[in-house]
Amino acid sequence: MATKSLHKRESDLANSNRQLEILSNGIFQNGELPTFKTKIAETNQFPLKAKKLEILQINVGYMCNQVCEHCHVDAGPDRKEIMTRETMQQCLDVIKNTGAHTLDLTGGAPEMNPDFRWFVEEAAKAGIKDFIVRSNLTIIRANKKYYDLPEFFKKHNVHVVSSMPHWTRGKTDKQRGDGVFDKSIKALQELNAVGYGMPDSTLKLDLVYNPSGAFLPGDQMSMEKDFKKALKEDFDIQFHNLFAITNLPISRFLDYLIASENYEDYMYQLVEAYNPTAVANVMCTNTLSISWDGYLFDCDFNQMLELPVNSKVKHISEYNEELLEGRNIIISQHCYGCTAGAGSSCQGVVA
Repeated sequence: MATKSLHKRESDLANSNRQLEILSNGIFQNGELPTFKTKIAETNQFPLKAKKLEILQINVGYMCNQVCEHCHVDAGPDRKEIMTRETMQQCLDVIKNTGAHTLDLTGGAPEMNPDFRWFVEEAAKAGIKDFIVRSNLTIIRANKKYYDLPEFFKKHNVHVVSSMPHWTRGKTDKQRGDGVFDKSIKALQELNAVGYGMPDSTLKLDLVYNPSGAFLPGDQMSMEKDFKKALKEDFDIQFHNLFAITNLPISRFLDYLIASENYEDYMYQLVEAYNPTAVANVMCTNTLSISWDGYLFDCDFNQMLELPVNSKVKHISEYNEELLEGRNIIISQHCYGCTAGAGSSCQGVVA
């Protein structure tokens, strides 16, 4: 079983404990706002239960060529956490023996894992119905060794889900760094050139929008129309769907909220926008999140808060579907982010 160094483990736990304390105290401890547990109990939805596994989301490492201010993974070039081929093989063994129809590879920049291509090739052989790679786009232009990624994705029929904060240079670079917009546009054009995103193409290309500040995303359908119109007119770029995702108050974004004195206002926004209908379809009920070192979590957000699954099974090497199905989902106040408005998941709105 993979392990972290003692120093790194203690550092991660200390940071996650600090963030959980922030989320549990203050306006929630004082009763100014109801806890998420209290809220879902009002509509008899507590405890939240795991359903049959449909999506296996695997974080293959925190290393990234970008340092985005909203990143809930705290990814960056200095992160050394990388999934080993041994752990990848354990994931593949599970994939081949479950009814999961979607494999979702994420990071950091998943393409920076040295065994990324091997993993994609092996996973493709397993016949997954929907094989997603979450790309930040700029990785395609970051180094010569990544230039052929569009062709590689096409060869293995990978569903590319790409980060794109806005259709303008100013708003994109403000959130993700200088030069990100131009590299992203170039990467999208290269993906289009091999067939991705075309109206009748089976090569799926979707974009992901995250708000750049302490506010909730707008209507996903309206935003998709605006993105499609602007990118087509300005750069002759096409894509299939836009996913509008709410920034959850954890990790780097939580630190931003506190530093900018927006934390309480943002939490009020989330609670006021709470939608009980969205609770039934939150991603944690049909998704299992696997960390770079093989540990199991209900979602990628719980992974960052060091909140493992409520089960005897803690690691991918011990995977047991019977013990995991029907488990109680671990929740905290950050879960309001997935149930605000039309809801939010890695596949966009849920209600």
